[in-house]
Amino acid sequence: MEVLLFYLIGINILTFIMFNLDKWYAATGGWRISERSLIIACLAGGALGGYLGMKFAHHKTRKTVFAFGIPALGIAQVVFIIWLL
Repeated sequence: MEVLLFYLIGINILTFIMFNLDKWYAATGGWRISERSLIIACLAGGALGGYLGMKFAHHKTRKTVFAFGIPALGIAQVVFIIWLL
């Protein structure tokens, strides 16, 4: 169970950083992180980090997939973790 906890903490931190980096790259004209990569990171367990990254950086908040899909995915992940326990 400890390994799962460390994994979830790590993937959520990574996803949070990815969303914020993509916003920074968008503002500075640098290369971007693909939407597919952001969604995959959220699917891999980082939905909470993705949601917090969206809110912190005000990034991808107008896209329906992100605005509604990421919070729904986060709720599903929380329910799954509670079910595991």
